[in-house]
Amino acid sequence: MTRPVTLFAAATLIPIPLLLAAAAFGGGFVVVALAYLTVFTFALDELVAFAGDEAPEGSEFPAADTLSAVLAVAHYVLLGVAVWAISWDGLHGTWEKAGLCAAFGIFFGQVSNSNAHELIHRSSRGLRRLGAWVYTSLLFGHHTSAHTRIHHRFIGTMEDPNTARLGESFYAYAVRAWSGSFKAGFKVETSMLRMRDGSVRWWRHPYALYLGGAGLTVLIAGLIGGAVGMAVLIGLAAYAQLQLLLSDYVQHYGLIRQLMPNDKPEPVAARHSWNAPHWFSSALMLNAPRHSDHHAHPGKRYSDLTLPDEEEAPMLPRSLPTMAVLALYPPFWRKVMDWRAMEWRVGVGSQVRMAAE
Repeated sequence: MTRPVTLFAAATLIPIPLLLAAAAFGGGFVVVALAYLTVFTFALDELVAFAGDEAPEGSEFPAADTLSAVLAVAHYVLLGVAVWAISWDGLHGTWEKAGLCAAFGIFFGQVSNSNAHELIHRSSRGLRRLGAWVYTSLLFGHHTSAHTRIHHRFIGTMEDPNTARLGESFYAYAVRAWSGSFKAGFKVETSMLRMRDGSVRWWRHPYALYLGGAGLTVLIAGLIGGAVGMAVLIGLAAYAQLQLLLSDYVQHYGLIRQLMPNDKPEPVAARHSWNAPHWFSSALMLNAPRHSDHHAHPGKRYSDLTLPDEEEAPMLPRSLPTMAVLALYPPFWRKVMDWRAMEWRVGVGSQVRMAAE
């Protein structure tokens, strides 16, 4: 079942005034903003059964793109406000600043990241650039290239830095995925420039935009809050990057594409991504937990993504944000997830062998 854009708009837009009020007034507003993004989201996922009206496929494409553009613009406003509110002396107390870091960081990690991911898959060059700019403001611009040109092509293989291996802790994965995706994205973009132009004009290289834009973002943060403002921006960006890496880690943990008799990986299928059916966190993250359908149809808008049947693809036992928290504790994570991943690996191997025969 697809969902109307109004549900996504409500889930993603409500935190914006809450965060602005928290930055301006502190106190209880900080608690409310943080609670919305954590406790409230968890409670709605776990305690409230929801079945929205079905939206005809493709019927709300303009509305979906408009919401993404609005969220991207709001991201920049919130990023500047967050740096100001947290870095300036005398505005808020220590606990309020800590709460603001957490609340803004969660929004950037779960909403801004998900929205940028949506935008870089759009056919419109303007929307794609808007998504790249959002990632760049979080000092993670290279993810634009690595995700679209590496991850989607090599998902479930050793050539994909963002596919977590069975038994690999998140911490080992995060170092490998960040550095590996940076290098792989740079390599493929450089190769594409050389093939297209015959040489590499570095000022036209996407990485020049990513790195230059990141430097400009840090500079602007310095103008807003001095050295403290720059540190705040880097801290918020690191927190947002951590959440994106956690999302990738969870959504592909232990799932592999088997080699066919020709030694090439089998085609990407629904069983190569973990999914989550939890409705509110899914709306907050623009249907990112409906990951199998996204990999099957990268150009499909978030409002039209559907969940596969449980027989076709693995389902997470809890919502994506909850599982991301669990991934921070490797022994607990492996106890919950390793046997589930092994079931799908064994089943997939049997299916591939049968198909080959």
